[in-house]
Amino acid sequence: QAFTGHGTEGFSLDWSKTEPGLLASGDCNKNIHVWRPAEGGVWNINTEPYSSHTRSVEDIRWSPNEKNVMASCSCDKTIKIWDVRAEPNRACMLTQGNAHFSDVNVIDWNPTDPFLLSGGDDGIVKVWDLRKFGGISDPLATFKHHTSPVTSLEWHHEDSTVFASSGADDQIALWDLALERDAEAGGDVDKIKDLPPQLLFIHQGLQDIKELHWHKKVPGLILATSHTGFDVFKTISV
Repeated sequence: QAFTGHGTEGFSLDWSKTEPGLLASGDCNKNIHVWRPAEGGVWNINTEPYSSHTRSVEDIRWSPNEKNVMASCSCDKTIKIWDVRAEPNRACMLTQGNAHFSDVNVIDWNPTDPFLLSGGDDGIVKVWDLRKFGGISDPLATFKHHTSPVTSLEWHHEDSTVFASSGADDQIALWDLALERDAEAGGDVDKIKDLPPQLLFIHQGLQDIKELHWHKKVPGLILATSHTGFDVFKTISV
């Protein structure tokens, strides 16, 4: 089935994990369309777009536990939460303004806790508490490790404090929010004093990393795509 309602290219696409066949697609014209499965193997697609963003929609993610809720991020520096039961012009329920200093590239829902990850062109990864989300609120945590735009990120499927991020700086970083700096660490602490204590591992050797995903069946295994090919690796950290 083809749909011509977008009118331009787009980079955001996500299947719902709670509602089989439900799809959301976003485009560079700031519009989002929702595809609902219907009889005969076709989809009903809303002609009126979900269009609260003012610039290109960069990523869309359905909630892992609320079948009618999705999140989106945009070049307008915002992250939005939508309830698709409402009419498209009223479906945006929450907006986090100035979520990043520039384009917000990627987002991901925590599978069990009320947290949302975001990564931007500013190279920053942020963790948002959805219970305090909206307006110009502060993130729960901010990590400035990547030196170029963040290109992909994803929470671990089983460990709710662990996530991975990749950047245009050709790095994949593994993180654990449960870690804190050891005040009684030995003399080597000066060598890592500028690194966030939550940073578990850095994987390098790839060029122009596009996307990463945790394997759902093999704990700790990550698959990444880049200009140099596919990379599959597992660390002892996770």
